[in-house]
Amino acid sequence: MAPTSTHRVRTACPLDCPDGCSLDVEVAGDRIVAIDATPPDEAANPLTEGWICRKVRRMTRRVHGPQRLTTPLARTGPKGSDRFERISWDEALDRVAAAIRTAIAEDGPASVVPYLYNSSAGVVAAAGLTPLVFEALGTASVDDTICAATAGEAWRLVLGTMPSGDPLDAPHSDLIVVWGANPTVSNSHFGTLVEQRRRAGTRLVVIDPRRTPLAGKADRHLGVRPGTDVVLALAVAAELERLGGVDRGFVAAHVEGADEYLAACRAWPVDRAAAVCGVAAADLTGLAADLVAAERPLLRVGWGMERNRNGGSAHRAALSLWALAGAFGRPGTGVVGSTSPKEPATGGIRAAVLGDAPPAAGRRVVNMNRLGAALAGEGGPVRVLLVQGSNPAATCPGQAAVHAGLAREDLFTVVHDQVLTDTARFADVVLPATTHFEADDLVAGYGSYVVQDAPAVIPRVGESRTNNEVAHGLAVRLGLDGAAFDPAPARLREALLAGLSPPLRLQREGFVQFRDVWPAHADGGEPRARLVATDADVRAGADRLPVFRENDQDGGPLTLLTPATNRTVTSMFAEYDPPDPAVRLHPDDAAARGLADGDPVVVSDGRHEVRVPVAVAPDVRAGVAVMPKGLWCEATPEGWTANVFAPDTLSDLAGGARFNDARVEVRPARP
Repeated sequence: MAPTSTHRVRTACPLDCPDGCSLDVEVAGDRIVAIDATPPDEAANPLTEGWICRKVRRMTRRVHGPQRLTTPLARTGPKGSDRFERISWDEALDRVAAAIRTAIAEDGPASVVPYLYNSSAGVVAAAGLTPLVFEALGTASVDDTICAATAGEAWRLVLGTMPSGDPLDAPHSDLIVVWGANPTVSNSHFGTLVEQRRRAGTRLVVIDPRRTPLAGKADRHLGVRPGTDVVLALAVAAELERLGGVDRGFVAAHVEGADEYLAACRAWPVDRAAAVCGVAAADLTGLAADLVAAERPLLRVGWGMERNRNGGSAHRAALSLWALAGAFGRPGTGVVGSTSPKEPATGGIRAAVLGDAPPAAGRRVVNMNRLGAALAGEGGPVRVLLVQGSNPAATCPGQAAVHAGLAREDLFTVVHDQVLTDTARFADVVLPATTHFEADDLVAGYGSYVVQDAPAVIPRVGESRTNNEVAHGLAVRLGLDGAAFDPAPARLREALLAGLSPPLRLQREGFVQFRDVWPAHADGGEPRARLVATDADVRAGADRLPVFRENDQDGGPLTLLTPATNRTVTSMFAEYDPPDPAVRLHPDDAAARGLADGDPVVVSDGRHEVRVPVAVAPDVRAGVAVMPKGLWCEATPEGWTANVFAPDTLSDLAGGARFNDARVEVRPARP
């Protein structure tokens, strides 16, 4: 038989990574043969630069892999037993709708919890109809606090809705500070930009508890103790003032609260701060001197430093440091964070479906990081849980409580996903989802200012359906207006774009913060950076000034970090390319415990235990243990990931997660 001819289709990557790469996909028949980058001179997103990460290049193993879900499933055995039977879509949606109706009738709409994250979905899939179905029903809503909420709220407090700097502006910088980010693993194209600038003579500073690959090439690496970034930033601000590096002209014109803020910073002289942060005092002074010497300093803030009890304060203090230095207003200066719009961009779809009326007040709100507590009764009963675009059994803090809740026989759980995840194994009904290669959508990465077309490149695999098709099927069965919930991609796309055609640039090229774009605060205040929270924000729960709090967790002498790796996007792809589950320790910590590289060990917080090998690694600072983010529960004999140790208490701002406040001990495993 003659071989099937191949052709290339151009699309884009929506996975939960800042880059949003332009893709060329080679297709033979109805199968993807290869995935590669669009050539640099043809890419809608110039950040792509003609290459893509291993995660996307290997994604055919998910699209066409043996674990791909192709039909709806219904549970036939105990929860978690992995025993299911195939059912039709009509039967599956009928069962889900019946469970929702019963829960609402018996315990009210707040007993239905839609756990919708969809961080690796396209724009239309993520911002589409599913949340609107549940809004129309008045059910609970889930607050997306597991990642970026704390950093986003800190940005709002200091800079309002001012857009992030453009990562493509990095070539103009003479100092780049990468704080709490590991772009080599996540945001790899920005990492390449930074390395190009470093080779050209730009000074590079990395602030991270680990000696990441980028930190190993930096001119200065501050291996800060986890949770103390706020102290570091306050101390550097005080040292900046001592060195005469506060830009008084910029502060007078563009900053509020500087005097009160600097008075608080003076409580952290470098010697005191160095002892708390676990870094050399000379490095604190050196970072301040770097800022004084630089003409065009750029700060890249990552999400690593938000993952603890002081995350909001840390982000506020880092942003405030740049304001005090006047490190804005010129090409190559400013702060690069998330390029996503600082205001919701989904109103067009909502208006098309639900009209212009404001959302109803009084809906129950479930914090994502408290899912286990919610399933145990916090805030009222949960009778139905619908999970879409997430795997909370593997990724949530307080993992043991989450598993206990998912195992409840009186909880009806439905999971819409591409593969049979850890969470799906607890489900009563499992619905097969399309990948982004099987449905038309849009892509807007949060590390560039480009919106791209992302057309389907192959037909649906099996009977998979999109988020919006599932929403439409439920809406009709639950008595909502089927026409209003029409899932046609062209209709939803038009509602979002209002006649515009991609590729779109959300900010014009070459814009500069505090020159072309300005802080804009919701209360109508002056377009100035705010270093002190307003009375209204303090009443809402914010600290007036950044605050350092000691870790209140027990469990052992080691702080456990769970960073991303180059193998997964959160837990996506761990079904075929899991990270190494080993716990990494500094040589001194390993020696103190009589451990050698590769030894079997027990990681414990006194309540739960996980058995893995140990990796002795000088890139980890003393007093810290590291296990990878993204493991599935099958990676350990106990069926836990590192998140079994993560507290489900909340950070200092926006109810964020505290993954990196986990405390553990590591000991040799007995045979």
